[in-house]
Amino acid sequence: MNVWEAVTGSDLTRDWKAFEVRAEALPADHRAAWEEIKGHLFAYADFTGRKLMPILDSALGLLEETAADGQGVRAVLGDDIAGFCAALAGGEGARSHRDRWREQLNRNVAKKLGRLGG
Repeated sequence: MNVWEAVTGSDLTRDWKAFEVRAEALPADHRAAWEEIKGHLFAYADFTGRKLMPILDSALGLLEETAADGQGVRAVLGDDIAGFCAALAGGEGARSHRDRWREQLNRNVAKKLGRLGG
């Protein structure tokens, strides 16, 4: 990856388009699960989404394998796709952007209150 791609993310766009082409080949229920997985995993992405790409690639690969084996989505992922995505992102306690922002806001408020109160 060159500097221009690192700045613009054109490699991410290319990878993302490749994911979508692969997903189009999936059966309807697997495509629906893919959409759900994407929605849940984006909460765990960094600013660019670059760190999320290998996780998305693995999740899509799992869906492709299960479709090829004739297995249903729920048999592999279970009924809790959000929990599955949390586990993929680093465990049930994985911190999302929302968690990080909340912690940062709480620290900033505590600092301000500390200055005002003291």
